[in-house]
Parts: sequence; structure tokens; C-alpha cells
Amino acid sequence: MSIRTPPRLLELAGRSLLRDEALAISTLEELPTELFPPLFMEAFSRRHCEALKLMVQAWPFLRLPLGSLMKRPCPETFQAVLDGLDALLTHGVRLRRWKLQVLDLQDVSENFWMVWSEAMARRCLPNAMMNRKPVQDCPRMRGQQPLTVFIDLCLKNRTLDEYFTCLFLWVKQREGLVHLCCKKLKMLGMLLHNIRNILKTVSLDCIQEVEVNCNWTLPVLAEFTPYLGQMRNLRKLVLSDIDSRYISPEQKKEFVTQFTSQFLKLCYLQKLYMNSVSFLEGHLDQLLSCLKTSLNILAITNCVLLESDLKHLSKYPSIGQLKTLDLSGTRLANFSLVPLQVLLEKVAATLEYLDLDDCGIVDSQVNAILPALSRCFELTTFSFRGNPISMATLENLLCHTIRLNNLCLELYPAPRESYDVRGIVCRSRFAQLGAELMGRVRALREPERILFCTDYCPQCGNRSLYDLEVDRCCC
Repeated sequence: MSIRTPPRLLELAGRSLLRDEALAISTLEELPTELFPPLFMEAFSRRHCEALKLMVQAWPFLRLPLGSLMKRPCPETFQAVLDGLDALLTHGVRLRRWKLQVLDLQDVSENFWMVWSEAMARRCLPNAMMNRKPVQDCPRMRGQQPLTVFIDLCLKNRTLDEYFTCLFLWVKQREGLVHLCCKKLKMLGMLLHNIRNILKTVSLDCIQEVEVNCNWTLPVLAEFTPYLGQMRNLRKLVLSDIDSRYISPEQKKEFVTQFTSQFLKLCYLQKLYMNSVSFLEGHLDQLLSCLKTSLNILAITNCVLLESDLKHLSKYPSIGQLKTLDLSGTRLANFSLVPLQVLLEKVAATLEYLDLDDCGIVDSQVNAILPALSRCFELTTFSFRGNPISMATLENLLCHTIRLNNLCLELYPAPRESYDVRGIVCRSRFAQLGAELMGRVRALREPERILFCTDYCPQCGNRSLYDLEVDRCCC
């Protein structure tokens, strides 16, 4: 039977303060610093709104990481925090020990609340026990820094929820006193009109990651592009499901130019993901020519490209230091893969992740990329599933990966001989060929993880796998 450690005297005293809010308010100046985090958590979870308001005014740290406490935000407690900030920002009355500069509303794992070391507590105690008096300090005085509020935005409904509505209204009413900084912005369904109103409140140059997945048409994307160009510290852009059908070639060219020209202003972009973006066909060179920095990650997935687009991939300096190249779902059938070979040769010293799943690559195309692939010595993951190649071509491909000693995960297609004339996988034949391939690989080298995978099952949508035995799909 375990013996629970009895609460320390300081903890008991803190709980007593919360039970008597008037007493807590009168003694905040003398409260040991080590008690602020646990007492704030207690006050927040038990909705002691008056205590919260006063603790914010006396917060002895530069940062208040509130977001990690707001898994299920309570409007009353959040409003109490804002009311406490109002006393500082608009009334100018604050306790001398107050240090708060950042309200962090990002939803991240936060050790601040969970780990408050004894050493830190001992260092802070002498300062916390000093005699202090309230002072007048007008935030509008020259040199006063605005309060910075960090948030991550995920806009997936037609309107904002109650929590965000409250926050944005509060920020708008305190223009010049609050700096709203959003590092990660996801747009997953909200109308552009509503997004515009939100972006007017956020400091766009703070945004580092943007994801757009709203089933927009190309003209709607063109309306958004001026905001994209103001995100000058953007590191990552994810763009999905942009439809350019039913647009004349002249309009398409104009809209694509509006979009790609914004990349000239993005001097820190490192990761670019384009999924189901139909306007890239015939226009990839426009995009690549506007990139100002060398990308670490380039993903062009489930897109339609021309053979000329593939040629452009290897021509621009911005693609020369890739660590990740993902072309999965982008059909390369009937293309010459010589441009891909040139690109692989160019990035061989840096490439770590290569995904060519479901590109429609056939036997006659594979040989073009094998010499370059065999020199990608930094490669850790190689995925080639869903390409209809024969047993002989697959064996040749495996021979060219012998010297890639950093490979941790390899995903290959089931050989074409695994399927019957109707295109349905024969499981016994697949198991036999999988065992043969695995045996030959192990005769050459010891792979960390290697899988042979069938096409997607039409019933359940999953693939069957062969590792050391067949792992059937769900159906």
C-alpha cells in the first residue's frame, strides 16, 4: 500500500488563499513565486474568476502559457484572464512584481505547469518575499511594448467558436495595446470573406506555417494571394484541392501569375506541399522560377503535370538541396524519366525521403532512374508502391539499393505477376513471390524494414502487405 506524500505547508496555505478570495487578493504581493503556477492551475480548473483576474495582474513570469490549460475552454475563466489583462493595459494599475509580456494560447504540451523544480523555487523565493507596493504605470507611455498574444488558428467552420470570437473582439477593441501573433494558420473550410476579417486582426508577418484546404477555385485563391505575400516569415505552405476547371486559358494564366508572384516575397520558405492542385499543369516553371530560397521539402502529389513540367524540376537552384521529394499520385506514365534522373543526381547528397507511389511508372521507365537512385546515400525512406512493374524489374531495382546503408524503410509494389488477368491479386502467388524477393534481398544485405504492397483493395481501400508473411487487407 503506497503512502501519499502529505502536502507541504506552502501548498496548504495556497489552497486556503483560494478559498478566501479577498485574502488572496490582499496577499498576492507576498505570495512566493513557486506558488503561482499550481495556484493558477487550481483557480483555473475550479473557476475562481476573481483570483484569476488578480493573479494575472501580479504574474511574476514573462510568459503565461494558458493554451495548454484550455483543452475544454470555459468562457468565464477565459474572460477573467482577459479582465485581468484589461486592468494592466487600459487602467495602468499593476503590482510591481508583474512581468507578463506574452499570453500564449497555443495548444502545445507544456511542462511549465507540470514541472516546477525545487531549485527554481528556491531561487525565486527570496525575490518573491520582498516587500512591494502597487505602482501606477500607464501602458500608453512612450516605449511601452504591447502585450503579445500567441495563437494557432484552425478555421474549419463557417464561423468562429465562442472562444475565438471573444478573443478577436477583445483584440480589436485594444488596437495598439495587443499584438496578435499566429505562427500556424490552418484554413479547412471557412469562407474567404470570414477569413479576411480574421487576417486583418492577425500580424501576418508572424505566420510561419499555412495550410489551405477549402476546396477553393483558382479565382478564390487569387483573392487570397495578397495576404500570402504579406506572410514574409512563412516557412511552410500546404495547398490542397484547388480547382481550375471552367476557366479560360487567359484567365488561368492571369490567376496563376498573381499567385506565383507572391513567392518572390517569401524569403524563408523551406517546405512546399501541393496536393490536387490542377493549375500546375503547364505552369510549374512559373512557380519554380519565383522561389527565392532552397526548399528542404517539395511535395507535388495527386496533380496533373506535363512532361515539360517534369523537365523544369531539375533546372532551378531552389530545388537543388531537397531532403524530401514526394511525387506520389502524380502520373508519370509515358513520360521520359531522364529529367527525374537529372533531379536525383542533383539532390543525391541531401535527399533523405523519396516517394514515387502510384505514379504509373512501368518497366521501360525504371532503368532511367536507377543509376541516380543508387547514389542517393542519405536516403532513409524510399516508397515505390502502386507502380505496375514486373518481377525482373523489381529485382533489378532492389539490386541498385544495395549500397544505400541509411535506408530504414522501403516500400515496393507487389510484382505484376501477383495479379490475375482481371487485375485481382492472387494471395498465394503474392506470398510466394514476396518470399523469393525477401530472400534475395537478405542475400545481398540486411534491410531494416522492407515491405511489398499490393494495389489498393476495391472493397476496403487498403493494401495487402508482405513482410515475412502476407498481411491481408481489412476485407
